[in-house]
Amino acid sequence: MYAVVNSGGKQAKVEAGTVLAVERLKADVGATVELPVIFVADGDAIFATPADVAGAVVTAEVLEHFKGEKQIVFKFKKRKGYKRTTGHRQTLTSVRIIDITLGGVAPKPAKSEKAARPKADQPEKPAKTEKVAKAEKPAKAVEPAAEAPIEAPVEVPVAVAEIAGSSGMCAATKSDGSPCANKAKPGSQYCGVHAKKFEG
Repeated sequence: MYAVVNSGGKQAKVEAGTVLAVERLKADVGATVELPVIFVADGDAIFATPADVAGAVVTAEVLEHFKGEKQIVFKFKKRKGYKRTTGHRQTLTSVRIIDITLGGVAPKPAKSEKAARPKADQPEKPAKTEKVAKAEKPAKAVEPAAEAPIEAPVEVPVAVAEIAGSSGMCAATKSDGSPCANKAKPGSQYCGVHAKKFEG
């Protein structure tokens, strides 16, 4: 049987009798401590989830408190004349694993013992239904553009034409009934605009 414990943010695989160095523990030398368990394996049975290892306990005995090897810290800035050298020794605790207990948790079968479900027992997925094509909308009929009405020529009374022709002005009358203010063309009683309309 072995277990994986978590102490000081580090994980370690331990068995009964293993001597382990962990981060400094608040316990006296010779005291008994319990380490957090995250995994236990007992033969083919495994305990890997928080619910499985809830009752598991790893008991350890504190052997000594000591400092680890010195780590050199050197700081340097070029062309500034700045150099600093410092060191650090981490405080550690040496423990010996006494026992690993499961606490009455039911064992979980190993993955190799799980029987694979035959494919015949698995329910078949329903076939995807084909999407019904949308009916095409009939094209809108294009209506022919309405032809602009042709204006009928305005008939000019003979009296008005004679008066206008004698004065040299155009004899045509506008749509509002007022006489045209343009001069008539030589040899015609209409101006250039109305001559095209009435004389062709």
